[in-house]
Amino acid sequence: MKKILAIDDDQAVLNFLNIMLLQTGAYEVSTLVNSSKAFHELKSNNYDLLLLDMDMPDVSGLDILKHIKEKNIDIETIVLTGVEDVELAVSAMKLGAFDYLTKPVDNDQLLKIIKTVLENRRDNSAMEAEIAVSREHLQFKDAFKDIITQNEEMIRIFQMVEKMAQPDNSILIWGESGSGKELIAKAIHQISKRRNENFVAVNAGTFANELFSSEFFGHNKGAFTGASSAKKGFLEEADKGTLFLDEIGELALPIQVKLLRVLQEGEFFRLGSTKNQKVDVRILAATNKDLLSEMKKGNFRKDLFYRLNMSSVYLIPLRERKGDISLLCQHFLKKFNEQNQKNIQKISEAAVRLLNQYDYPGNVRELMNIINSAIIIESGNELHRKSLPHYFMENSNFKEDAATGLPLKALSEVEKDQIKNVLQHTKGNKTQAAKILGISRVNLLAKIKKYLLQP
Repeated sequence: MKKILAIDDDQAVLNFLNIMLLQTGAYEVSTLVNSSKAFHELKSNNYDLLLLDMDMPDVSGLDILKHIKEKNIDIETIVLTGVEDVELAVSAMKLGAFDYLTKPVDNDQLLKIIKTVLENRRDNSAMEAEIAVSREHLQFKDAFKDIITQNEEMIRIFQMVEKMAQPDNSILIWGESGSGKELIAKAIHQISKRRNENFVAVNAGTFANELFSSEFFGHNKGAFTGASSAKKGFLEEADKGTLFLDEIGELALPIQVKLLRVLQEGEFFRLGSTKNQKVDVRILAATNKDLLSEMKKGNFRKDLFYRLNMSSVYLIPLRERKGDISLLCQHFLKKFNEQNQKNIQKISEAAVRLLNQYDYPGNVRELMNIINSAIIIESGNELHRKSLPHYFMENSNFKEDAATGLPLKALSEVEKDQIKNVLQHTKGNKTQAAKILGISRVNLLAKIKKYLLQP
């Protein structure tokens, strides 16, 4: 039974809420008329939902919302107030309130919202539980907390990263754009012995070569026109810590030579200086290019490649971890609701089907941007297909049956699904499965191999 706390300085309102909620038989209800005791009550008891008045003496509703946010208290909040104040409503939503209702509230509307918020809470809890179970064998779980996945291959990558991160070697992270290379780099830093020092992330592809040299190595006063004072570069900022270089394949050959010297000798020259400086930095690099091909073309130095690639990590694209799409959608829905002060409660089934069918050339970053864009556009409390970006709809190869609204599949996909379902039904008994499917056992074994099915 879900636990609800109502805080209001009007005892009559509390009595009404108490009776109404208890009559549903679905909730355990507590009330508090003295808001000055709210902090202690929230600390002492685990509530699922807070019904909160805004205008109270001593401790206001906003004070309580700020306290919940600062202390990271795990509770959902619905604001019930006698004043229709748009600015106050926006402030409440920014502080994490799920909804803002003006008194007198409609009973049915309130009960509907309570049911929705608690169902969302249950879904989020289930998602977090699934992720927690998939990571139970990880030693450094917190290092990967920002990477939303329960994909077995990704978890194996995490286990490999844990082992690579502790020695002080350079690591090259491979993967398509938007696949989470910087998040892996941050995890490596957090696991390493350098975790208490700076983590400096640089996108090498965003700087012109001359500018990158200045930004990377720093410069002395007067080193070039406009250098009115000395400036530390990325290397010095990351001294004793970790320097992450994304899009390493974009570096020009002259800069590659200087970077190689840093890796080999642990020293560099500021622009405008003849004095070498020592630096103790671990370099992590990432690329979405095929550096082996770039080496053959003469665009990337072999000696630098082998210095950077002492260990390597390859991140699988989102299209190969489709089971994570729903988890990521829930995560981004919650994140961008808060960021945009929206109250979108769910994603429609039709939109979910579209999102699950798409291949995401931009990977997780693209999915994140799609959900953020849809939330900004949507004016209701549910994300619909019409909210999804136009380019996404244009590039989606998803088709639906006009009669059922269900996705159309190729014949091979239908056959694969049918074989998979029958094998699950027979608990892997291939002879029995072949009989049900009306094919020979040899034919079934061939199809299992063809579709890479593991009963």
